[in-house]
Order: sequence, then C-alpha cells, then structure tokens
Amino acid sequence: MNLYDINVKLENGTNYQLEQYEGKVLLIVNTATKCGLAPQFAELENLYQKYKDVGLVILGFPSDQFKQELDSAEEASEACRMTYGVSFPMHEIIKVNGKEAHPLFNYLTTEAKGFLSKSIKWNFTKFLIDQNGNVVERFGPTDKPSDFEEKIKQLLSN
Repeated sequence: MNLYDINVKLENGTNYQLEQYEGKVLLIVNTATKCGLAPQFAELENLYQKYKDVGLVILGFPSDQFKQELDSAEEASEACRMTYGVSFPMHEIIKVNGKEAHPLFNYLTTEAKGFLSKSIKWNFTKFLIDQNGNVVERFGPTDKPSDFEEKIKQLLSN
C-alpha cells in the first residue's frame, strides 16, 4: 500500500482517493479548532496561498481525540474558514491514534515515527510529503509552518 491508495472524505462527505495529488507536495495536518495551537491555521493558509500554484496542497484532518474539536466536520470547517480564512481542503473528523485510527494516519505514523513513539501526541502534528508520495518529515504540534517553509520550497523546486 502507498499513500495514493488511501481514500479520504471531505467535510461535505465527498470520498476521493489521494492519488489525485500525485506529483504535488503535500502537507497533511491533524487539526482542532478549539486547540490553543489553532492560530497555526493562519500560517498554513498563508503557505497554501503562497505555493498552491506551484504544487503545494495542504490537507486538514480534524480530530477530536484530544477533545478540542467541534461536533461536526462541517462546523469545524466553517470555523476554520470564518476565523482563519482557510481555503485548503478540510476533511471529516477522524481518529489519529488507536484501533480506530484512519488508515491515512496509520500510514503516516508508520512512515514517520515521532520522538520515541509512532502515536500522535497532540493536534497540529504535520507530515510533509514529496511529489512521489514519500513522507519526507514529521513536524510536532508546536513546530510553526513558517519554520519549515524552506523545506517546502526545496521540495517544490525538485
């Protein structure tokens, strides 16, 4: 199995396969609108606006595993759009850890283990993926998107 074989669902319920992003640089983020790190949405949107026309796609996946998300994917997406101007794709609310973890996050955490463990410790864990679907790097919740903008630019220039 590779990244492009995985199916995901947008906040409006539309299913699709990640293969539609083959050839793009991806930044996949587990999000939560009520998290203290939610201001990162603004930085993520800034990166998206800056680089979407040259191949960057940011994918947000709300999770309530840390009890910091609204009741529905639609509410979470609306909050992101209204509060932070988010225009990148937002998805259904998922689990990122445990037996019920979404296959995408099982894949990502297997490919890029965190410090001492593969599990996701908190919201806003970020995974940078190259144009071939390889997990290049995992960034922790407090790593600001602007801190690794140079890495994104490097990948986009390949």
